[in-house]
Amino acid sequence: MKLLMHTCCAPCSVYCIDTLQKEQIEPTLYWYNPNIHPYTEYRARKDCLKEYSKEIEIEAIFEDDYGLKEFTKNVIGDLPNRCKNYCYTVRLEKTAKYAKEHGYDSFTTTLLVSPYQNHEALKKIGEELANKYKIEFIYRDFRVGFREGQKKAREFGLYMQKYCGCIFSEEERYKKT
Repeated sequence: MKLLMHTCCAPCSVYCIDTLQKEQIEPTLYWYNPNIHPYTEYRARKDCLKEYSKEIEIEAIFEDDYGLKEFTKNVIGDLPNRCKNYCYTVRLEKTAKYAKEHGYDSFTTTLLVSPYQNHEALKKIGEELANKYKIEFIYRDFRVGFREGQKKAREFGLYMQKYCGCIFSEEERYKKT
């Protein structure tokens, strides 16, 4: 199976890659995250994934699209629903489209490892895009390995972010403390 895996960051990819490799699936990582802000955070996550993918010798594709203006324009009217109504869709659609155009059999996302993400929305969007692009969406509930993956990421010395990615999730992080 030729799988393209949307990858939000290196730490979230650890458990996903390990699990897929145990299933004899060698994913290609796909970086497309125009939601991550500010730019210094975007660069830190992207650079960490580049180094990690080289270190573990796994193919990675990087779509370098720092999309602050487009992201904010599309979420500002409905901030509470920004993830499911824009963020998940824009990233998964770009992944599905790239996968289809470049001969992949399937696609998935590392967002499925996070207990902080809306799995039902991710699964629904993935399945809708699979139908649209006539490509398989691989759903795995990777959440069972979230802590294990985070522990291993720390052992690797990977950059560990403190919020999901967008500037609004960073604000929420500070409001909760």
